[in-house]
Amino acid sequence: MKGIIDFLLEAKKETYAGKGSETPPSRPQSHDLAFQKGNLKYLDTYLGTKKFAGEEALWEDGKPVWALNYAGRVLADGFSGDFLKEALLHVPEDKPFRGPETYRRDGFTYKCTVDGDFQWFSGYEEIWNGADKVYECRFHGGLIQ
Repeated sequence: MKGIIDFLLEAKKETYAGKGSETPPSRPQSHDLAFQKGNLKYLDTYLGTKKFAGEEALWEDGKPVWALNYAGRVLADGFSGDFLKEALLHVPEDKPFRGPETYRRDGFTYKCTVDGDFQWFSGYEEIWNGADKVYECRFHGGLIQ
């Protein structure tokens, strides 16, 4: 499992969080980012921008092994997509889902709570700009059998 988690952490940093290039869309108007290394493949695909839904998935030898579904929204002016991506670059190895429990910079605060583990989890992330909550996202997922 450690090899899959290590790959997932690398893939997340090479795609959305790392401002990676989009690949051709898999669905009408979707945003897709992919990463592959050896027999492992990762795809993050989402619809929308201010209100959005998407899925991250991981395949080993062409078989799906793990997925994370998410839906979120920008709540107010003052949201920074660059700050979100920066927070997501700090995805922890022990909770390889979104970002760290807390991340702060220049008046922004990112918070993430997770219930469960790599096999089965759900969570919630939010961003505050000072005293204003400007973003929220719910996510869940786990192993595929």
